[in-house]
Amino acid sequence: MGSSNTSIEYLPMDGSAIYFGIIWTQEDANALLEELLANIMWKNDEAIIFGKHIITKRKVAWYGDQAYDYTYSNTTKRALPWTAALMTIKKNVEKLTGETYNSCLLNLYHDGAEGMAWHSDSESALKKHGAIASVSFGAQRKFCFKHKESKERIDLQLEHGSLLVMSGVTQQHWLHRLPPTKKVLTPRVNLTFRTII
Repeated sequence: MGSSNTSIEYLPMDGSAIYFGIIWTQEDANALLEELLANIMWKNDEAIIFGKHIITKRKVAWYGDQAYDYTYSNTTKRALPWTAALMTIKKNVEKLTGETYNSCLLNLYHDGAEGMAWHSDSESALKKHGAIASVSFGAQRKFCFKHKESKERIDLQLEHGSLLVMSGVTQQHWLHRLPPTKKVLTPRVNLTFRTII
């Protein structure tokens, strides 16, 4: 584990997004990034949007305590059993956040050209108002929040080896996205630990 800065709350209302900063040493974060790139069962993400089957460049993987099914964008994934590295990361995150998680959705963005559009993680399979812990390894990327009603925008930088925790009614009131950028030429792996019910 690294030397974490003090945690910062980014949302002024209607939920919580606490950024713990960097929680792994540079050395540990580098080793974990290498391990995840090499040994996760990555697959191109698929979505059915307006009846059209789309395959993204971005790759995803879904792991959990059991073979949970998880459906979003009209496609379903079945969770794979935890790897040793994922279990280590999960335990560290649980210790820091005081929460427990039974599953993890991983995203691999090969470079800044790959991002994620505005959305909220509000699938019915997720624990209502449960915490979602977002861990980042690799390229530093900008992450944005937008309030669904007031349209207020809040941006932060997610660093290599860092942790962000979204909880409470955040998904109900805020959208978030990872905007594409031409400035980033290296990969980022993002792990979002969740609770499936």
